[in-house]
Amino acid sequence: VGAGDRAAVARYDGRLPARGDVLACATHGADDIHPEKAVVEWRVGGSGHTAGGDSRSAGGAVLGLGGTLRFDGDDPSDDYAAARERLLRNAFAALGRRTLPRFTARPTTREGFAALRERLAGDRHRPAYHLSPPANWLNDPNGLIEYEGRYHVFYQYNPGGPFHDAIHWGHAVSDDLLHWTDEPVALAPDPDGPDRDGCWSGCAVVDADGTPTLLYTGGRDRNQLPCLATTDDPGLRRWRKHADNPVIESAPAEVDVYETADWAAEFRDHCVWREDGAWYHLVGSGVAGAGGENGGGEGTDAAEGAALLYRGDSLDAWEYVGVLHAGEGPRGAPVWECPELLTFEDARLLHVSDDDRVAYYLGAADLDADGGGPSFEVAESGLLDHGDFYAPQSLWDGANDRYLTWGWLPETRGATAQWDAGWSGTLSLPRVVDIGDDGRLRQRPAPELTALRERHAASEHVALDDEERLLDVRGRALEFDCTLRRGDADAVGLSVLESPAASERTAVRYDGETVTVDRSASGGDDRVDRSPRRMPVEGEGAGTGTDGAVSLRAFVDGSTLELFANGRRCLSTRVYPDRDDADRVSAFATGGDATLTVDAWTMAGTWPTSTGR
Repeated sequence: VGAGDRAAVARYDGRLPARGDVLACATHGADDIHPEKAVVEWRVGGSGHTAGGDSRSAGGAVLGLGGTLRFDGDDPSDDYAAARERLLRNAFAALGRRTLPRFTARPTTREGFAALRERLAGDRHRPAYHLSPPANWLNDPNGLIEYEGRYHVFYQYNPGGPFHDAIHWGHAVSDDLLHWTDEPVALAPDPDGPDRDGCWSGCAVVDADGTPTLLYTGGRDRNQLPCLATTDDPGLRRWRKHADNPVIESAPAEVDVYETADWAAEFRDHCVWREDGAWYHLVGSGVAGAGGENGGGEGTDAAEGAALLYRGDSLDAWEYVGVLHAGEGPRGAPVWECPELLTFEDARLLHVSDDDRVAYYLGAADLDADGGGPSFEVAESGLLDHGDFYAPQSLWDGANDRYLTWGWLPETRGATAQWDAGWSGTLSLPRVVDIGDDGRLRQRPAPELTALRERHAASEHVALDDEERLLDVRGRALEFDCTLRRGDADAVGLSVLESPAASERTAVRYDGETVTVDRSASGGDDRVDRSPRRMPVEGEGAGTGTDGAVSLRAFVDGSTLELFANGRRCLSTRVYPDRDDADRVSAFATGGDATLTVDAWTMAGTWPTSTGR
């Protein structure tokens, strides 16, 4: 809806209008993007003008909605059809001067963002202590940095609505990793720049001269190319884009980078660090013709994901070094997104986002091009998270000598539900990622999170005999620290977000080898993904068993559930209970005797307008 006279305009070019509200959006691939634009409302009489240009007294309005009809493809998805219906409803409402939609305002102040959060505060699925957008759309965490004693988290953000399009960089800041404040949008697409179609994922570093710098992917037409922005603002609020963006003008000619119908080269997402007096730069990509039978594409078009390495003396001058690492990954996707390389005392950790999972590789990296090109020798590999967790990024917290990592927890409900809610996406809790004494990967929740504990709601040792027992704890914002001992039972576990008579519940079940999140009765309509999520568990040493017990830290927050098993493995997912009274917790064992020791706390909210529930 246009500003001022509120004329409704249909836009099909994939970019956010400079002013006004978005009435509906559903983009599910290039086939659904209409090439034409159309003004669909004009005034008759009053201060408006007819086609002939004469001004008349108060009259009415003419509304026209049009679009291309396709008969050569599949039926449109339910979400796409629902978006067309929503456009019609909202266009009529706009003509009647109702204020629609509620959440697509684009504030620039903390007060404006707080007002958006206040409108969403009653949503039972909204997290209270996770980092989430004020409204609208969030995906990848970007530009994570600790700067002058404050933690800055930037993220992929669409201020126009809860859908992936017109990507900006949102910004939140915290002094303690617990309490967050919204800052103004840091980066926005430039209509005349190489980032016209979106400011996509990237990272933050401090240049050799002390200048905070963002390196991000700019999207325009069929190109994805790296761009720079810098600031002298100590609050990291105001950024200047580099005059000579993009700083790499094309994908490297030395390797056959994967090309698609939409993109001249799959070449995006950035990780930058300084080492031995030089800058190094990883870019996510894919190598064409290298995918094999499990790679993306077919025949000679097959591809495998790759992390491409660059070296430079400055952040705006890069030389291609080679492919640091490539492979099929857990999904065999042709492109690796959001690569990140973390350096520990005795090993390096490379992780890449492969379609919908995050693969990690622990080992040794050789960055020296003189020795025949870079290489990565893998000692251990696996999944960084066994649930719905994507595009993680880390910051180095020098004061505490640790890496802190966040990831995107995408929605697992349909696009219509996201639009109706007015928001989409949240970030994971910060986790400490490091290497244990046995040389293997560890992941644990940041210890600061214990400061959010409010009421110690339960401390129980429960002996179970093929039964279920209700615990004395209720809520939608909870933490559990528990040990599950299977005994001779088939499984033992916790049921959270449970309604009376357990018609709705989410069960966390341990069977001796695997922790399973059973979402089959977790609520939601038929567009909610209720398939189970499974995480294998093991003991402290490589290949050792758990002796029938597992230690779990579990965090329930609105529609989010995060599990940390034995301080090593993680499973994050989303659930959407329908009932207001789905806030109970029970312990259960099936097929025999088992025990469960649990401490539980209610948790405080992390935003000025949020509270624990």
